[in-house]
Amino acid sequence: MSTLLHRSGVCCLIIILLVNTSLAQSISTPNLKETGYSGIWYSNEPSENEYIYKYGGGLATYPANHYPFSVYAEKVNKTFFCYGGADSEGKTLYHMVSYFDHTTGQVPRPTLVMDKQTDNAHDNPVMNIDKEGYIWIFSTSNGTLRPSYIHKSTQPYDISEFEAVFATKIEQGETVPMDNFSYLQSWYQPDKGFINLFTHYQTGVIPGQQEKPRRTIGFMTSTDGSSYSEWQDIARIEEGHYQTSGQSGNLLGTSFNFHPFVKEGNGLNYRTNLYYLQTDDFGEIWTNASGDRLTIPLKDVQNMALVRDYQSEGLLVYINDLEFDSQNRPVILYLTSKGYEAGPENGPRTWHTARFTGNEWEILPVTSSDNNYDMGSLYIDSQGTWRIIGPTDAGPQKYNTGGEMVLWTSVDQGKNWTSRKLTRNSSHNHSYARKPVNANEGFYAFWADGHGREKSVSTLYFSDRSGNVYRLPAHMDGQFSKPELIFNVHGN
Repeated sequence: MSTLLHRSGVCCLIIILLVNTSLAQSISTPNLKETGYSGIWYSNEPSENEYIYKYGGGLATYPANHYPFSVYAEKVNKTFFCYGGADSEGKTLYHMVSYFDHTTGQVPRPTLVMDKQTDNAHDNPVMNIDKEGYIWIFSTSNGTLRPSYIHKSTQPYDISEFEAVFATKIEQGETVPMDNFSYLQSWYQPDKGFINLFTHYQTGVIPGQQEKPRRTIGFMTSTDGSSYSEWQDIARIEEGHYQTSGQSGNLLGTSFNFHPFVKEGNGLNYRTNLYYLQTDDFGEIWTNASGDRLTIPLKDVQNMALVRDYQSEGLLVYINDLEFDSQNRPVILYLTSKGYEAGPENGPRTWHTARFTGNEWEILPVTSSDNNYDMGSLYIDSQGTWRIIGPTDAGPQKYNTGGEMVLWTSVDQGKNWTSRKLTRNSSHNHSYARKPVNANEGFYAFWADGHGREKSVSTLYFSDRSGNVYRLPAHMDGQFSKPELIFNVHGN
């Protein structure tokens, strides 16, 4: 019997290898050098009003549930970054990777890793870097209609060439190919490997609506980046969730909302409530912020992970970021609104921080903005200074996604804030300011712009910690170029 089982296992492995070899021949990895930087323009859910879309614009670093888009590597003094690029006509999504060299102040021509063959920014890539310096690109998918991919650089700290990685997962005790995942957040722990949070779509689970997919959130682990554990669900409440996570050392936390059951339309348009869970042992045990052990997946609206019941207040919840303070206590950045449609009727869109004090959650307002998808990042440094970079000022397309970028600073744990404008008099809205892993002060936030109401070109930017803003070159004659300083802290 043992011999038969062994032969069966070998046969399964051979079949998987043959399948992966076939896939290798079908995946195009161009490894081409583009002659400049441009982002994808994307819109979602047309509306019959002057705002045209529920959200839209230059979304090269969208959405908040994808992370990271950039990682600082101290060994080579470079911030590596990826983004959703576009072809010259903006018709297809390119998965692009590059870096900013802090020593020279230059960027190279970006590398085209793959054409995702869609214009859907939900398929934007995310990245990570392992302990040996290899760069991993995770190409996500929005739902199950398109496959997902993983690529790895052929050399450490080098973007010249990437090769496809044919990932597997454990499913009902068997090793099977893994070719689909959504809303990926990749975290790496040098002593253990990858712990990736993600969403998978399940049909046949919503009462009375068998074809409607639930967005189930979960996680998976891998020591080598290619062989993954069985998927484990974190929560499956009603129509599902969006989650946004953060890591400090081996402590990983995730904050999420839930989509209530609705008879018509999408429950995601009524996302509400704020929840929090954490693990410090690579997903073996999950607790709330107080340390109470919880059994996953969570299935009830009211549970011990609940931070605040916004459903009872009639408010929607859009989560932006999650950070930890010097005591490894979570702080969540999010905004609330009265409805999902763009426009002033559903305002104010109030930005909040929820800080766990050790005994309770302290929830405080920061500011307000004019669109539900005004996304920013939260930073907490070793001295206890809090910073937020996000599009909180109205942009040229008022009430559409994004606006003018602002740097907010607090030295008293979010009780009081001061602000500094980073962009001004822009022609397009700036949106989705993203925080690098191990952020270096010279490349502190990364984002794109685009017209909020009509398809446009999309330019890429980054800022340093002081608030100077640089534009990545749209066209390059040589192999390297210095980003252009377009706004400085003195307002010139």
